[in-house]
Amino acid sequence: MSDTPDPHLDIPPPQRRLGRRGWHLSPVWLVPLIAGLVGVSMLVHTWLSAGPKVTISFQSAVGLEAGKTAVKYKNVVVGHVQGLRLSPDHAQVLVTVALNKEAEDLARSDTRFWVVRPRIGVGGISGVETVLSGAYIEADSGDKGEATRNFTGLESPPTVLRGTPGRAFVLHAEDIGSLDIGSPVYYRRIPVGQVASYQLDEDGKGVTLQVFVYAPHDKLVNQATRFWNASGLDVSLSTDGFKFNAQSVATVLAGGVAFSTPSEREAAPANDQTRFVLARDERTALARLDGPPLDLRMRFDQSLHGLAPDAVVEFMGINVGQVTGVRVDYDPDKHRFPVVVDVRVYPSRLGAAHDKVVARHGDSPAQTAQFMAGMVARGLRAQVRPGNLLSGQLYVAMDFIPDAPKADFDPKAQPLVLPTVRSSLEQLQSQLASIAGKIDRIPFDALGQHLDGDLQELDKTLKQLNGQVLPQATHTLQEAQRTFHTANGALGEDAPLQQNLGQTLQELQRSARSLRTLTDMLGRHPEALIRGRPNEPAPPPAMPPVVPAVVPSEEGK
Repeated sequence: MSDTPDPHLDIPPPQRRLGRRGWHLSPVWLVPLIAGLVGVSMLVHTWLSAGPKVTISFQSAVGLEAGKTAVKYKNVVVGHVQGLRLSPDHAQVLVTVALNKEAEDLARSDTRFWVVRPRIGVGGISGVETVLSGAYIEADSGDKGEATRNFTGLESPPTVLRGTPGRAFVLHAEDIGSLDIGSPVYYRRIPVGQVASYQLDEDGKGVTLQVFVYAPHDKLVNQATRFWNASGLDVSLSTDGFKFNAQSVATVLAGGVAFSTPSEREAAPANDQTRFVLARDERTALARLDGPPLDLRMRFDQSLHGLAPDAVVEFMGINVGQVTGVRVDYDPDKHRFPVVVDVRVYPSRLGAAHDKVVARHGDSPAQTAQFMAGMVARGLRAQVRPGNLLSGQLYVAMDFIPDAPKADFDPKAQPLVLPTVRSSLEQLQSQLASIAGKIDRIPFDALGQHLDGDLQELDKTLKQLNGQVLPQATHTLQEAQRTFHTANGALGEDAPLQQNLGQTLQELQRSARSLRTLTDMLGRHPEALIRGRPNEPAPPPAMPPVVPAVVPSEEGK
């Protein structure tokens, strides 16, 4: 290579600079450098803003997708699903959720998670918006739990979210009936709450429910409030007749709980989580307002078909309680099977009479037993009576029976055993059986045969009467009719008999007039009977007699 310049090119020849050799950075390298710095800052920001990762276990992963399904709290996205995997025993699905930094407080042990998807339940249709947007995980924040990373998701949404104004109450019942989570709670037939949860008791003898009453209706619940199961239709046919009751159409389909607060009794307000008893119906719940009950037992030596639990118990015609149980016992001494009836009565239903008894004899159990012993000595007995002839329902009547046989009463027995007398229904049945027996002894077959023979003889008599007697009677009537026509003709106006009768009547009239003249003359001159008729002027000639005209009849014409 030569340093001689090319005469054809007007380019100056390169010149060599002498000095220290160094490195120079091209501006092109600034672009990747800036991009790297941005990436690092984003990573740092993501690391600093990332929240905790939690694991939620569900029964299935229906509607969940890694990288797409969001986690929401109060409809705000607070995280996303990062992964799905099966549990080691393959019984559940473990969902890994990355929460945002601001949602770190959601990672507490009392936080609840559930999947929002379209559902149809007792409260209606929910999760309709997920039909287009897809399912998501909803969170209900806890505030008292410890920090944790593992959760068990709910398979159904909770009825009441935390922070909802109102109070929760605990109810205990024998069974749940048709109640379910979300069943409404009614006050005066207005929905004021819901059933939040229920669980079986540890001993398996009952069910514990939790109901939530929304504010401000929760103020209606106090220590005297009574709850009852208002589920479905309450249809009964008892001694009181046919009864039908229902809170609303919703209770028929989803069940419901109702409560009532007596206005005549003041009580302290009920705190949150106060425990109540859930009665099986309204009548049982309100019966507890009648004061402390008195349990009695009765033994009947007769069949009690038609007497069932909840039957009415009356005292002197007043409803004072109900039957709580009916069972059969065995008496080894008499080798009989008496029927044992347990009843629960509320003496306070007698009103002023109960107040007078308490004021005079007291209301302690021992005093009550002594008072009962005195009434038994005066003839107080229990008797089963028919209450509804249509349904055959029976009820228990406590009444004073005249001339009742003496009965033993133990005031120390628990419960108190009230003596009984046989039912008047049995007497009625025996009388009906006696009447039926007498009717059965009537010889209906023989009477039927005799009646059939008599009817045959009557039929023969009627035939004979129709064939012989009736023609002769017809002939006799015809002869009588001809006789009547002949007599009518003889009595006509132009008939000789009629003329002779008229002349005879005229002669009788003249004779009567002459006789009257003679008696008048003798009245004036009685001596004429001896001396003869005196010389008197002749009387004026008499008027000729008037003969009444006879109107000829139609037959005479």
